[in-house]
Amino acid sequence: MTAPAPFADLRDQLTAAGPLAAADALCDRLRQAEDFQALFYALLLKKRVQLGVSPFPTGPAADLPESTHAEYEQAIREAGREVGGIYLKRNDLFKAWGFFRMLGEPEPVRAALEAYTPGEDDDIYGVVDIAWQQGVHPTKGFDLVLTRSGICSAITMVGGADLSRSPDVRDYCVKGLVRALHAQLKERLTGDLTGRGVSVPADVTVRELIAGRDFLFADDSYHIDTSHLSSVVQFAMHLPPCPEHDLAAELCEYGAKLSPNLQGDTHPPFENGYADYRVYLGVVADHDREAGIAHFQAKLPAAKEMGNTLPAEVLVNLLLKIDRLPQAVAVAREHLADVGEQELSCPPLAELARRAKDYPTLAAAAERSGDAVTFLAGLIAGTTSGARG
Repeated sequence: MTAPAPFADLRDQLTAAGPLAAADALCDRLRQAEDFQALFYALLLKKRVQLGVSPFPTGPAADLPESTHAEYEQAIREAGREVGGIYLKRNDLFKAWGFFRMLGEPEPVRAALEAYTPGEDDDIYGVVDIAWQQGVHPTKGFDLVLTRSGICSAITMVGGADLSRSPDVRDYCVKGLVRALHAQLKERLTGDLTGRGVSVPADVTVRELIAGRDFLFADDSYHIDTSHLSSVVQFAMHLPPCPEHDLAAELCEYGAKLSPNLQGDTHPPFENGYADYRVYLGVVADHDREAGIAHFQAKLPAAKEMGNTLPAEVLVNLLLKIDRLPQAVAVAREHLADVGEQELSCPPLAELARRAKDYPTLAAAAERSGDAVTFLAGLIAGTTSGARG
């Protein structure tokens, strides 16, 4: 806060030159003292003096004459940008965000986050909160946590967030996790083999490192946290086709060699654990696609007999991921037609049929669910004159 001596100077300035000059003098003193929070309010005080209204900047703007609202609101924006900009230049993103959030202007802080590199001893908690929790630059927040706190914290961050409405952010984070865990696994496998006197080329793959070397897995041995492996592989199944699919497939090949008691609980259609995950990833990456689809189709009869619809739901989502909509409709028609929409992890049959313009199937699904409106719409759309999609 302003030191005691300047108060007399402010009083003298007010007497000698008037309120506006005194306000200017106060702003100058606060800049020199680096009291930027107070500077914001001093700038608003100055504007209020210029407008000829009450000088108290903490009073509600609604108390001002309506004719001054636009000009005063602009003054708030300018003061916020000035003080927020000062904090950005000082690399104090947390305080800067307080002003730019008030203004609804995240871009300056986002740009600062993009360029931000923390020092070795910097506490990044507040920066991560702005970037990730408050959504200013989620991918930067993820990178900071992965780099500073490691894979475990990054998995917790991604696993605890609802990224369904931010698929680009989700994919960015999952790709980062796949790359990081794969690099960690390769490094540790290389270290293990080197310690055994095995020469390891620099460009070797994980697949090549473990091929024919079951001794790496003897006595329940493992090289990375198995819970991290399980989480990252299952995250990877949400990815579109990308280079990280091949890395995730190698993680699966490693996981499939682990002792069974290290592979975790598995349920249909992934009752074979990493072997089934590997097939799923291969379908998305277009490796043996038809064989992979057949692999999951073969699981459906037994699942249907047991009343388990999850394998069919997984297959529907897999077919949608590779643009096989008609096949997805066929699977849903045979295995999911009587399942309530709220119980499904994939789109319901009626929605799939509508997308595919399969109007007879749409009408039949609507009739089964008692939806007369969709039933009639399907019938109309299915006629020659009404079939416009």
